[in-house]
Amino acid sequence: MARTGDAAAPRGTRRGAARELLLAAAARRFYADGVAATGIDTITAEAGVAKMSLYNNFSSKADLVRSYLDARHEEWLGLYRKRLEGVGDDPRGGVLAVFDAYADHAALAYEHGFRGCGLLNAAAELPAGDEGRNIVRRHKEEVESLLAGHLARLLSDRPQEAPAAAEHLAFLLEGATARAGLEGTGDRLGHARRMAAELLERW
Repeated sequence: MARTGDAAAPRGTRRGAARELLLAAAARRFYADGVAATGIDTITAEAGVAKMSLYNNFSSKADLVRSYLDARHEEWLGLYRKRLEGVGDDPRGGVLAVFDAYADHAALAYEHGFRGCGLLNAAAELPAGDEGRNIVRRHKEEVESLLAGHLARLLSDRPQEAPAAAEHLAFLLEGATARAGLEGTGDRLGHARRMAAELLERW
């Protein structure tokens, strides 16, 4: 008799579970070791699935990389939305929620410590024109757009200043993330948040 959750499980359920295992393994290895240095065999071994399971779920390693980048984007959005729940209708709080979400991402348990933005790390390894780089670009553009949306409400009497202010804060955030990655700790992100809060008080 088939065991519950084993052979009796629908094929789609088993495939979905394998996909999640593979994405989780890819996330750990891509972040810790880099995209180019991580082979399919390493990912399937860490995921505990057969190599065929990878090709049943992803058309290629490039497809897996793109799925990994999409998953990191969604992971960050989830952290941002959770932070946003606690600030109500306060546009300053909305801006700082973006910074807090980056700090939350840095605080996640990483096998070899924080190494900076996983999206940018991956993009640096991909060739110009690669769709993975486009995914990363769209993520960064969305982050800046979120900042601009909050700033437009904060600067409601001069909304034309919001895009430049958002770019300013986005550069502050990216610079802090790069330094934090080099230092292996999220402390710089805390510093950047305090700088952002000071700027918001002036605006």
